[in-house]
Amino acid sequence: MLRTTATRTLLKGFSRVPTARSSYNTASTKLGNATPLCKLNNRRPQILSLSRPTISSLLYATKHPGPYDPLDPKEAKKVLDSKIEPHPDDVSAGSSVRHVFEESQAEKKDGDEMLGGIKADLETIKDTFALTEVPRESLYIGAAGVIPYAATSLSTVYLAWDINHAAVSGGQGIMFSPETAHQLLDLITPIQIGYGAVIISFLGAIHWGLEYAGYGGYHSYRRYMYGVIAPAVAWPTIFMPVEYALITQFLAFNFLYFADARATVRGWFPPWYSTYRFVLTFFVGASIVISLVGRGQIVRHNHETMKNPVDYIKGDRDAQWEALEREEKERRTKLAEEEEDEEKAGDDEAKETEEDDSEAGGEDAGDDGKEDKKDVKEKK
Repeated sequence: MLRTTATRTLLKGFSRVPTARSSYNTASTKLGNATPLCKLNNRRPQILSLSRPTISSLLYATKHPGPYDPLDPKEAKKVLDSKIEPHPDDVSAGSSVRHVFEESQAEKKDGDEMLGGIKADLETIKDTFALTEVPRESLYIGAAGVIPYAATSLSTVYLAWDINHAAVSGGQGIMFSPETAHQLLDLITPIQIGYGAVIISFLGAIHWGLEYAGYGGYHSYRRYMYGVIAPAVAWPTIFMPVEYALITQFLAFNFLYFADARATVRGWFPPWYSTYRFVLTFFVGASIVISLVGRGQIVRHNHETMKNPVDYIKGDRDAQWEALEREEKERRTKLAEEEEDEEKAGDDEAKETEEDDSEAGGEDAGDDGKEDKKDVKEKK
C-alpha cells in the first residue's frame, strides 16, 4: 500500500542528509584519503603535500582605506546648494580640453619667461658646481690637481702677451726679454704636457681599482680597457709638437669624461662621480684652450713659427762656430804679424852685420898697408 510513486519520492526526500559545502567535502575527502605518517615507507622518502593559504584571502580579509579621501559633509552641502551659472561666451572647443603640457594660469608679465629661464639655468649651474654630494677629501685633492694646469696656462698667456708687447714696442718686454720669454715658454709647455699625461693615466687606472674592489660588479676587459687606452694615448703626446700634443690631450680628457659618465649610469662608479668629473674636466679643458689661444696669438702676431729648443741649439752652435772662426782669424793675423816682425828683424840684423863686416875689412886693409910700408923701409 505504501509502495506508490508519491510515497517513494517522499521517502527518498526524508532519507537525504543535508550535506556540507562542496569545498569542505573535497578537503575532507582528501584529508581522509591521506596516508598516515606512521605508514610511510622509510626506505623511499616521500614529500607530504600540504595546502598553503592563498594571498588573496589575506588581502580581502584586511580593510583598505581606499584611494579617496573621506567626504566633508559641509563642503558637499555647499556644492549642492550652489547654482551653476552658464557662460556661453567663454565656452569654446579648446576650453573643455585639458592639454598635457599646460601653461600656468597666473598672470604673465613682460620678461618673466626670459628671467625664469635664466634663473633656472643659474640654479642648474649652481647645483652642478656646488658638488655637495662629493666627499670632501676627493673635492680638495681634485681642486689641488687643477692648480698646475691653471698656473701653466696663466703663465703661457702672460709670456705670450709679454712677447707681443716687446714685438710691438720694438724692444724689451715688461718683465722679460723676448728671448727669455721664449725660453721660459719652452720650459712651461712641456711641464703642462707631462702633467696632463700623468693625469690621463691616473683616470684610466681608477677603472682598474674599482674593478679590483668589485664596485658595481666584475666586468673584466670591458673595464680594464680604459686603463690601457688612457696611457697608450697620453704618453706619446710627450714626443708630439706642442699644439698637436695639447689638442690630443684635450680630446683624451673629453673621451674619458664620457666614458666615466656612461660607467656611472651603469653603476660602475658612485652617483656623484659623473658630476665631479664634469667640473674637473671643464677646468682642465679650459686651461688647455687658453694655452692654445695664447700660443696662437704669438704665432699670428710674429708671422713666424715659434722657436723650439732645437733652433736654440742650432743658434748656439752657429754662434760657437762664428766665435771659433774669429779666433782663428785673429790667430792667423797674429802669426802673420809675428812673421813680418821676424823678417824685419832679420833684415835689420843682416844690414848690421854687413856694415860691421865692411868696417872691419877697411881696418884690416889699412893695417896691411902700414905693415907693407914698414917692410919696405926696413929693406932700404
